[in-house]
Amino acid sequence: MKSVPKLIRRFVGIMLLSSILLIILNFILLAVYTVSQAPNAYPWKTAEEVADNLLQNENGYSLSEDASLELKNSNAWAIFIDNKTMQVVWQTTNLPETIPMSYSVSDIASLTRGYIDGYPTFTGEAENGLVVLGYPKDSFWKHMWPSWDYNLIANLPKTVLFALAVNTALIFIIYLFANSKLLISVKPIVSGIQALSTNEAVHIREKGLLSELAVNINKTSDILQTQNRQLRKKETARANWIAGVSHDIRTPLSMVMGYAGQLENDKRLPEDDRQKAMVIVKQSKRMRNLINDLNLASKLEYNMQPINPKKENMVAIVRQIVVDFINMDIDDKHPIEWNTDETLTVCSVNADKELIRRAVSNLIQNSINHNEQGCKIYVNITAENDKCTVTVADDGVGTTDEQIERLNNSPHYMVCDENTSEQRHGLGLLIVKQIVAAHGGITGIGHSSYGGFSVKLIFPVTYADK
Repeated sequence: MKSVPKLIRRFVGIMLLSSILLIILNFILLAVYTVSQAPNAYPWKTAEEVADNLLQNENGYSLSEDASLELKNSNAWAIFIDNKTMQVVWQTTNLPETIPMSYSVSDIASLTRGYIDGYPTFTGEAENGLVVLGYPKDSFWKHMWPSWDYNLIANLPKTVLFALAVNTALIFIIYLFANSKLLISVKPIVSGIQALSTNEAVHIREKGLLSELAVNINKTSDILQTQNRQLRKKETARANWIAGVSHDIRTPLSMVMGYAGQLENDKRLPEDDRQKAMVIVKQSKRMRNLINDLNLASKLEYNMQPINPKKENMVAIVRQIVVDFINMDIDDKHPIEWNTDETLTVCSVNADKELIRRAVSNLIQNSINHNEQGCKIYVNITAENDKCTVTVADDGVGTTDEQIERLNNSPHYMVCDENTSEQRHGLGLLIVKQIVAAHGGITGIGHSSYGGFSVKLIFPVTYADK
């Protein structure tokens, strides 16, 4: 179950990355907001500027035009308290009526760090007194006791890091707790999907956050299991039907061949009738071979053919097959050339000897059947890269590129047409491919270098040949 830990790691990674990015974003926003508020955070500086620009003349005190404009833009008022009399000796025209006109030392201390009648006040030192600026009540918030413990400030970085670590841990714990049910629900879902790919029966508890998905997976499993059972029944019925028909045909076919053989050898019959009987015998043998091939192909397809592999010498098996065919070729219309290197005497494979004989014999017979006018057949064996390759080729009529493509890529290719006068590549090659596949080998079909047809059977060797 590698996918579930991977999914958990992905969730945790996304959570941690999101938390880090969120913290960074908060710091950035805080910095941007602080900078944006900076222009309104200098009332003390403004008070100093007003104090510097408040001039005394014969008529009293007057404020420069620039300083007056700045106060007006800030909607602020100002007073000037004389050091000697502690009385207001100058004021702006927008001074609220509730503002006192005389002050004590305690009043001065209070307004310096706080408010006058709810108005936040800021002071600037002038030559003979104190300039006090007042802003609208909702413009500033003043911290009236700005004193901090020294150790608190000194340990602030450690405190911030500790708080950050605690918050991260809490977020992680909350995330795992919130998603624990989801992670618990994901594991059986993943297991069920993996089991579906191997045709295993699946039943997942239909509870939790993913219960709807579990229901659909269970339904899919039931459908697949039902289809597999029906398919196995059909395959078994088909195999049994083929085996039964093959068995039932053999007896009447043997009688036909027997009587036809007698007629062929009866010297009293006209030559034309004997020739017809010979054709019946020939076609009956062909029908018998086709029935045997069909039965064997069915058994191989449904794994009903017992395979008894043993360590065999492929060179000896194929050489004996070639010798048998040479001995049967009385009219020398299909001579066979043994092209195997004489130094190669042993090529060991783990194989069923009889099935290998059937496969190679089918290939040689295939060349004979498709070249009734005669052709030369070439057989050779090579051993390279832990592979034993048997090649059967001829210089006969061959076949088209399209047919080669179909033979290689369609494992169940059988030509079905109405032209019964021509031999076709079909069931014989299918059996060859099935036998080779049952031995863990590969079949390659193509054009031969001699201009005809070629088939290569590639088997894994049991050990490196010396």
